[in-house]
Amino acid sequence: MAAQRSVGSASWDSFVALGDSFTEGLADAGPDGSFRGWADRLAEHLAEQNPDLRYANLAVRGKLVRQIVDDQVPRAIALRPALVSLTAGGNDIIRPGSDPDVVAAIFEGAVAELRAAGCDVLIGTGFDTVETPVLRRVRGKVGTYNSHLRAIADRHGCFVLDLWSMRVLRDPRAWSDDRLHLSSEGHRRVALRACEALGVPTSEDWREPWPAAPGLSWRDQRAQDIRWAREHLAPWIGRRLRGVSSGDGRRPKRPQLEKLTVAK
Repeated sequence: MAAQRSVGSASWDSFVALGDSFTEGLADAGPDGSFRGWADRLAEHLAEQNPDLRYANLAVRGKLVRQIVDDQVPRAIALRPALVSLTAGGNDIIRPGSDPDVVAAIFEGAVAELRAAGCDVLIGTGFDTVETPVLRRVRGKVGTYNSHLRAIADRHGCFVLDLWSMRVLRDPRAWSDDRLHLSSEGHRRVALRACEALGVPTSEDWREPWPAAPGLSWRDQRAQDIRWAREHLAPWIGRRLRGVSSGDGRRPKRPQLEKLTVAK
C-alpha cells in the first residue's frame, strides 16, 4: 500500500475526480452553462496552493458503482494522479433491493487498486437524507453504507469527506429543484468541507449559517410539491422502469489531466 501523505503537508500536482452526477456537478451551472460542481470547486482551491495543478473529472451522471469501478478507475490509474476523489454507490443504494454490503465490497476493491497505484484517495460518505423525499426513504441503508466507508478509509489510509455530518445541508436551499442534486451553494459548501478533510486552507467556512428566509404557506408548499412530482419525480421513475440511465452514451466532461482555468 502506498504511504498516505500527512494532511496539509503536500501540495498535490494532479487530481482526478471519479463518480456519478454528484461529482459531475449536476445543478451547479458554471458561467458558460456547463456543470461545475464540488469537485471542480475543490480543484480550484487546490490550484490556489499549486498553480501547476492538473485536473481531470471522469464522473458521469447515473453510473452505478460497478460501472464506475470498471470504466473510470482504470482510466484514473492510467493518468497517474497524486490525488483521486471517489464518491460512488448512491445510485445503487436508492434502487429497491440493493445491498449496501455488496456495494461497499465493490467500492473497497476500487480503493485498493487506487492506493496500490500510489494515489492518495478522498472518499465521500452518503448524505443524511432527511430533507430529500427520494433519499429519505433509504436513510437506513445510507447509514449502513457509511459505516462500511469509514472502515474502508481506516483500512486503506484514505481521507474522508463526511457528508453525513453536514447538518447545514438539511436546509432546502442546499438542494436543487429536483431535490436529488445539490444547488450551487450546496456544492460550494461541500467543496469547502473537502478542503477541510484534506487540510487545504480556505478563507470560507462551510458551517456558515444560512440567512433567514421567509417560510412558505401550506398552499405554496403543496404547489411546489406537485410541480416537483410532475417535472422531476415522474421522469426519474420512468427512467428506472425502462432501465434507462441519464448517463447512457455520455462521456466525461474533462477526460484528461489539464491545467485548470479558474471560473469567475
